[in-house]
Amino acid sequence: MTILEDQLRRNESFDRRLEHWRGELEHLAEAEQTIRAGGGPKRQEKQRNKGKMLARERVETLCDPGSFLEWGLWVGHGMYAEHGGAPAGGVVTGTGKIHGREVLVVANDATVKAGAWFPITCKKILRAQEMALENRLPIVYLVDSAGVFLPMQEEIFADRDHFGRVFYNNARLSAEGVFQMAAIMGSCVAGGAYLPIMSDESHIVEGTGSIFLAGSHLVKAAIGEQIDNQELGGAVVQADISGVVDHRHPDDATCLAKIRSQFAQLAAAEQAPFARREPAPPRYPEDELHGVMPVDRAKPYDVRNVLARLLDNSEFDEFKETYGQSLICGTGWLDGWAVGIVANQRSVVRRRTGTEPRDQEMQIGGVIYPDSADKGARFVELCNQKKIPLIFLQDVTGFMVGSRAERRGIIKNGAKMVNAVSNSVVPKITVFTGNSYGAGNYAMCGKAYGARFVYAWPSAAISVMGGAQASKTLLSIQLKNRGDAVSEEEKAELLERIQARYAAAMDPRFAAARLWVDAIIDPAKTRSVLSRSLACAATNPDIPPFRTGVMQT
Repeated sequence: MTILEDQLRRNESFDRRLEHWRGELEHLAEAEQTIRAGGGPKRQEKQRNKGKMLARERVETLCDPGSFLEWGLWVGHGMYAEHGGAPAGGVVTGTGKIHGREVLVVANDATVKAGAWFPITCKKILRAQEMALENRLPIVYLVDSAGVFLPMQEEIFADRDHFGRVFYNNARLSAEGVFQMAAIMGSCVAGGAYLPIMSDESHIVEGTGSIFLAGSHLVKAAIGEQIDNQELGGAVVQADISGVVDHRHPDDATCLAKIRSQFAQLAAAEQAPFARREPAPPRYPEDELHGVMPVDRAKPYDVRNVLARLLDNSEFDEFKETYGQSLICGTGWLDGWAVGIVANQRSVVRRRTGTEPRDQEMQIGGVIYPDSADKGARFVELCNQKKIPLIFLQDVTGFMVGSRAERRGIIKNGAKMVNAVSNSVVPKITVFTGNSYGAGNYAMCGKAYGARFVYAWPSAAISVMGGAQASKTLLSIQLKNRGDAVSEEEKAELLERIQARYAAAMDPRFAAARLWVDAIIDPAKTRSVLSRSLACAATNPDIPPFRTGVMQT
């Protein structure tokens, strides 16, 4: 193992970067506090007056103290303004520990439109179930929902990845032996009633919990029967008379305590055979990561300075160090877990291999060259052969273009890397640290490529191409379509509007709102977040054989 040398200088430039990104984190934290307030103080008070805990209070009570790692907090941000918004998509999701065991939690937030499901709510819950299935994690549903948000029913009802897919996943999870527990702590209406009852075991809270296919108003309209919701499908009816629910409890706290006691009896999970050793801290402070990333995403930095603050003892065994230098590959240990690292290198380096003049060119930081793609594909194959989980640190502006790159097989080598990443069977975890443009997003294991967990730093930017290039391209198209003379002032004004719109779409909050990433994380907490993610991934012991299709050599 090579000890990564600390080349990061604590100078005025470092201090500016540090101040900038810490300021950004403060702004994010303030906004996150507002998101966590859900529907606001009045709706929170209304919930408490009914004797109900708030969604996040339920989650904190369920999980071991301080163990809940929320993801999807930014889901729905800036969306559905015409309907009053949907903070966090109206549902709280994340991983927590119950008696030390990693568990996925899904909790409806009834302060947001009575816990109704928006399209993004459905996507978020499906993502939670996907995580549970991929990682064989037990899942707890804390149900308090009025069902589908009817004004948007056409976007949530009938398609493959709409509302019905949740119950399909219930059945698949149970068949795969992934334990599902549900607690009905408020409304549970219509098709949503299947979620807790298709879970393996169910609970209900007296007085506030109710479950039925049609509420009292619909029952009266449909068959003329007049009845209140508790008589129709309250705790006594569904636990004592129909036997639909397995356990009933007098209040939220008692219900959650019972679930905790039952999880203590759950058989221990099998573990994947990933290599582990005693954890050791990095040699350099993790909070210095705030000073590593340039404020200008076009400026270079050495990604080894990032690795030195993530890996145990700052030790890194680099693979093909002098070949394909715009991509850094190698193995190390992260909080005691053996990991493979695939990271884009933004520092400008001189290639040291070969004797042809073209091999002496200066590389552009963050670009994947033909040799880098070849190296990345081989390293991914090697980690699958050795059963080492992969961590991708994305700061990529795409694949190299131009005649020189084409003649050296950029498409062929890029396809090899995409093929290897697509077929990888070991857990993959992706962190967007900076740029993520075009096909570079794919090769570096973007959301479409099966990453178990996907995170972003505040410095991330996700787009089909860089903002400057995209804005100028869009401007050219618009000017061509107009076909008339346009003044320089009009061009400048139009370009400014395009750039502003494009910049907003590249912001990591835009990506997190749409679940392109699972969470925006503080760079200084990356190591602990990755460690928790690896622990979750290790609860799935099934690693199938690694195979690829036809790959050009």
